[in-house]
Amino acid sequence: MDINRLRWASRRGMLELDLVLLPFLENHFHSLNAEDQRFFETLLECEDQDLFNWFLRKNLPDDENLRRIVTIILSHTGLQDGR
Repeated sequence: MDINRLRWASRRGMLELDLVLLPFLENHFHSLNAEDQRFFETLLECEDQDLFNWFLRKNLPDDENLRRIVTIILSHTGLQDGR
C-alpha cells in the first residue's frame, strides 16, 4: 500500500486514534522493516473500538503480529503505561 493510501486509512472516526496513528505513520513507519510495515497495514483493517482499547492498554490483540505492531506504536507515543 502506498503512503497516501496508508495516510487515508490511518484517518479514523475517532480523534484519539488519529492522534496515535497519523504521527506514527509520518514519523516512524518508514523505519519499520517490511514485515512490520505489513503488520501496520493489517492493523489498519481492524475495528476502531479494538484499536482504541489496544492503544489505551485495556487489552492486547490475540494475534501475535498485531500485538507486535501495537507494542511498537505504543513505544512511540510518549504515553506512560499507567499500570
